Amino acid sequence: MTRPALKLYDFALSGHSHRVRLMLSLLGLEYETIPVNLREGEHKRPDFLKLNRFGQIPVLADGDETIPDSNAILVYLARRYGHGDWLPADPLGEARVQRWLSAAAGPLAFGAAQARLHKWRGVPLDYELAASRAKALFQVMDEELAERPFLAGDTATIADVALYTYTARAPEGEIPLEPYPHVRAWLARVEALPGFLPMPAINA
Repeated sequence: MTRPALKLYDFALSGHSHRVRLMLSLLGLEYETIPVNLREGEHKRPDFLKLNRFGQIPVLADGDETIPDSNAILVYLARRYGHGDWLPADPLGEARVQRWLSAAAGPLAFGAAQARLHKWRGVPLDYELAASRAKALFQVMDEELAERPFLAGDTATIADVALYTYTARAPEGEIPLEPYPHVRAWLARVEALPGFLPMPAINA
């Protein structure tokens, strides 16, 4: 049996890894999973650093090409294997998506993602600051999702994939989603997409 050309280096409970697994599933792509044990520091070892000098997961290998960084991987998959809706080619549509990719790498990563990491793994950080960032982002998302079904427009894009996981898992960081009805409705719309793949719970 021929192995899939796509290989994903990931960690099952990483939200960054899940957004790539979700995209691969939404596109119906087969891939081989190569687990990286973060607790053992495998992501900082020389062989992994050859794949990503930042020492971070996930990393996607597609034949001879290696693509680090979850948002970069989403862009690659959308352009290489997806249809135009996942990452619009027109300047305005692409800019609208990029705005949310920046939010995923900024207030989401340093908000809900860090709050979850603190509550789950006890990582020392300013939890109150992380929680305030998460709530501020969710308020913006809620207001904008009151105006349209998905973050960047009328159809799902990689913006929704990038923001989904850490938003859905915000309660694991003790950030409630009840105050954000439009965010909760959006999560349900993402979960209804053909090929949706859920994120494992940390206490499963």
